[in-house]
Amino acid sequence: TCDTGDQQTTAAVHLKEPAVTIVERLKDVATYEGEDAVFECRLSQETAQDAQWFLGDVPLQSNEMNEIRVQGTRHSLILRKVTLEDCGSVSFKVGQLSSAA
Repeated sequence: TCDTGDQQTTAAVHLKEPAVTIVERLKDVATYEGEDAVFECRLSQETAQDAQWFLGDVPLQSNEMNEIRVQGTRHSLILRKVTLEDCGSVSFKVGQLSSAA
């Protein structure tokens, strides 16, 4: 607002969050049964949007078998001591974006 005493004008500032993009996509991982499998991707910026990891169609959460990490723009999934049942598609989704390996 600008007020000169007998006149006043007001303006507003509106901000839009820039669109997030995936700048490093997931890569296929080959490992031995009983070892860990690590998947990583990187976004163009940190985001407040919820990111989600999936093994097949099953959403994953951090627990004793899956470790999910976020360090700035880097998102990581560690599948601990994989078995043959863990073979398949791993995907990462944030907003409307996704990457799979």
